[in-house]
Amino acid sequence: MKNVWLVDDNAQVREALEAMFRLLGYTCRTFNAAPSAVEALLAGEIPDLLFLDINMPGVSGMELLGFIRGRDAWKNLPVLMLTGETAENMVELAIRLGADGYVFKPVTFEQLEMAIPTAIERRRIAANRKPEGG
Repeated sequence: MKNVWLVDDNAQVREALEAMFRLLGYTCRTFNAAPSAVEALLAGEIPDLLFLDINMPGVSGMELLGFIRGRDAWKNLPVLMLTGETAENMVELAIRLGADGYVFKPVTFEQLEMAIPTAIERRRIAANRKPEGG
């Protein structure tokens, strides 16, 4: 069974998504803020997929994504972004920072069903790419 971590400051969103993840056969660990997820990562725990809300108070999902992609230990961790934003520039920025996809709120079961394996596969492909010039 795959393990998904969800970082979102909204308790209702966390509960709804956790239920959807379970229906899809994933275990889900939830965090209400980025620092608690970072603590778990630094303790050596690594999920099969990290699902981040873009807009959170304190440390945003975008900042957490940048932090994760800046560390070799987590460069192959698939990351999906969750957003209520419809601004294309926000989505483009997430992809440039290393997100493997995004899901718009309100999230549907079908969106998750398609987005999760796609994100995992994108990260697998990215991990197997040879660096330029090498």
